[in-house]
Amino acid sequence: MAMELSISQKQSQVMIMTPQLQQAIKLLQLNQVELTEEINQEMMENPILELTPPADSAEAAAEASLSDPLYDQTPEATTPTLDQFAEVAGEREEKIREEFDWENYLGEYSSSPSTSLGMGSMENPEETPSFETFMASKTSLTEHLTWQWRFVALDLNDFRIGETIIGNLNEDGYLAASIEEIAQMTGSTPSQCEDTLSRIQELDPAGIAARDLSECLQLQLNRLGLGDSIASTICRRHLKLLEKKDLLGLCKALQCEKDLVTAAIDSLRSLDPKPGRAYANNDPIYVTPDVYITKVGDDYVISLNEDGLPKLRFNKAYRRMLNDKSAPEETRKYLNEKLKGAAFLIRSIHQRQKTIFRVTECIFTFQRDFLDKGVEYLKPLVLRDVADVLGFHESTISRVTTNKYVDTPRGVFELKYFFDSPISRFQGDSLSSESVKNRIKQIISGEDPKKPLSDQRIVEILHGSNINIARRTVAKYREILGVGSSAERRQMY
Repeated sequence: MAMELSISQKQSQVMIMTPQLQQAIKLLQLNQVELTEEINQEMMENPILELTPPADSAEAAAEASLSDPLYDQTPEATTPTLDQFAEVAGEREEKIREEFDWENYLGEYSSSPSTSLGMGSMENPEETPSFETFMASKTSLTEHLTWQWRFVALDLNDFRIGETIIGNLNEDGYLAASIEEIAQMTGSTPSQCEDTLSRIQELDPAGIAARDLSECLQLQLNRLGLGDSIASTICRRHLKLLEKKDLLGLCKALQCEKDLVTAAIDSLRSLDPKPGRAYANNDPIYVTPDVYITKVGDDYVISLNEDGLPKLRFNKAYRRMLNDKSAPEETRKYLNEKLKGAAFLIRSIHQRQKTIFRVTECIFTFQRDFLDKGVEYLKPLVLRDVADVLGFHESTISRVTTNKYVDTPRGVFELKYFFDSPISRFQGDSLSSESVKNRIKQIISGEDPKKPLSDQRIVEILHGSNINIARRTVAKYREILGVGSSAERRQMY
């Protein structure tokens, strides 16, 4: 069959993500802090953008007296032309400069408020401590042990072995490598590594560099002078019975009275099974709510959090330059592109805020009972429910609710928290899974610690409350809540 080249036309529809559309989608999924960082970055790259002065500032007062209706309009209200953007008279700029002593105004903020404490001043920056001077990082477990080991190591080779052991400790403080592996890594003998390990285990905190829980607890008991106690025997021989909370089995195995065994168990409870966690970097994560919901009378008022969010406007000097016929064409073209980008950014920010407000309002139209009565009355809700009401795509709702937080009278929640799968009832409307989890948590908190409820018993209680749920679902929700099984929850005495 003969093959030949030919040219043909084909018409088809394709969706192209323009840079402007990509930017709008990106802004929509940013939270409050990330949006502020994005705006600051755009201001560094786009000279047309500048911050609107605070309403109570002298600059704002001066500009109010010389207000430019076109300048005050937002891109959402109008789409100005290049000539309209440039219509700012030079006399207005001169009048502002004459009315205010800008050199003294700015100098007031560029000088140090006080030098009475000998902290230096802006005139002598070399005398002023830097910001980094007042910052300190938390000491890690590796740093803490290495600092101690420098004073204990016998020689350079011993220090190198100890440094390798310290480097192989996990975040709980346990040795994650075997003695043979340490010897291979350091080119030393297992006996040398064993000797070094025993001396590292004498460092602070107690129980560090243990190879298992039994050794960790035993090291701490030795430090307390309880190396030959009943508690030590439990650690070495009967830890399994302790895990099962088998008090009678422990009494029988130790051939001791119940009072002595319970006292030994109390001693073990005072020990730290994870000594390295005290040096872990578990700093709390703070969130900034994007939306506030406040109760006013019998109604709830939704307001967006715009505290600290930069308010943008167009730079007058560059707008004037656009209308300057003597300016180079290349310069005018550059400013024209930046002006279009700035206008689209401001319009996108306004649209983002409007969309977040509408989505939040729609969510709490569904979840009004949550605001009035609590988590128990949270209703099942999916993205499609909100998307259908607002006429948006489900992906838009997902972007709006991702990593966004709302401050309600019931606490601070992520917006995604209010979207939940349904749990059916035997009769009536479905419940949200979050309300069922809360119900399970309440049932467990009210149980007898000595006779904890099994998952099957919890299922029976929920069935009695008209909630149709399986035992495996209860077990899954219990694990999500971080609650142990009935055997793990049972108290020995």
